[in-house]
Amino acid sequence: MSLWPLVAAAAVLAVAGCGLGETAATGAAGAASEAQQAQQAQATEQSVQQQLNAASSADAQKREAAEQQAQ
Repeated sequence: MSLWPLVAAAAVLAVAGCGLGETAATGAAGAASEAQQAQQAQATEQSVQQQLNAASSADAQKREAAEQQAQ
């Protein structure tokens, strides 16, 4: 589990008394959202790459089968 949420919460609490709490909380939430979006993008990229690999493999198998039948 990441320490980022705890660090962000500590930073928010540290500045809450001087009027910057709302700004810090918004920034921390935005950073957490961006991190989550980056993780989702990476997962999507990996999924697409796996699908491309599977399609390429299936195509290679079809070509090989066609070549064997042609002989």
